[in-house]
Amino acid sequence: MDLFDAKGVTGMLTGKVAIVSGGSRGIGRAIVLELARNGADIVFNYLSNRDKAESLCVEARSLGKKCMAYEVDITEYEKVKTMVDETYAEYGRVDIVVNNAGITRDGALATMPLENWSQVINTNLTGAFNLSRAVIIPMMKQRAGTIINISSISGVYGNARQTNYSAAKAGLIGFTKSLAKEVASYGIRVNAIAPGFIETDMTGDLQEAMIKAIPAKRTGKAEEVAALVSFLCSDSGKYMIGDVIEISGGLVI
Repeated sequence: MDLFDAKGVTGMLTGKVAIVSGGSRGIGRAIVLELARNGADIVFNYLSNRDKAESLCVEARSLGKKCMAYEVDITEYEKVKTMVDETYAEYGRVDIVVNNAGITRDGALATMPLENWSQVINTNLTGAFNLSRAVIIPMMKQRAGTIINISSISGVYGNARQTNYSAAKAGLIGFTKSLAKEVASYGIRVNAIAPGFIETDMTGDLQEAMIKAIPAKRTGKAEEVAALVSFLCSDSGKYMIGDVIEISGGLVI
């Protein structure tokens, strides 16, 4: 665990504490910085790249916020629970959870190794369960909180050679709707975002023909997804419960 401490930023999320899974790169990194920019103190986990994690914490500190980074495998519940417990010990509360951690292991179902199925389901779906399960009772006692699950248009519409990824992301949508109904009466809002092709290291090899199929004629930016996360965390999004918001540049119209 690395702790970087700073003070000072104001914004619509000032005084809030956010946990972001898979926060050190791609969409997760953009979410960490967007939430910090809007005033939240940050905790995030990463799998292995300590240098990237430390660099991100330093950048969050430059925005005037506290940041803790944990090298934790999101599929291991006890380690996730320890991260959450230490967050409460340090900050006294958790207001925002963003279940962002995700991997791809694409391939045809006919030849898909069992481990490729299991790894994607465990990271993308069970990981969201683990973090949500670890925070849900304290949030219920707090009678407030926001959980945002980063799904995918692949989970809404399916995608060839992504049965594992699509199944996990579709499961995340069902998880979102069920949990939203379960905890809304406690003041906890649960929503999902379903991005299309977003420019990250996971989509860096997109073919030109695929980009041409997007009405916007470009891939999305991680910062655009992060801005949507920030909106859902704010009072402006307080009437959104159990919703799934697509952000795809018109890909699915």
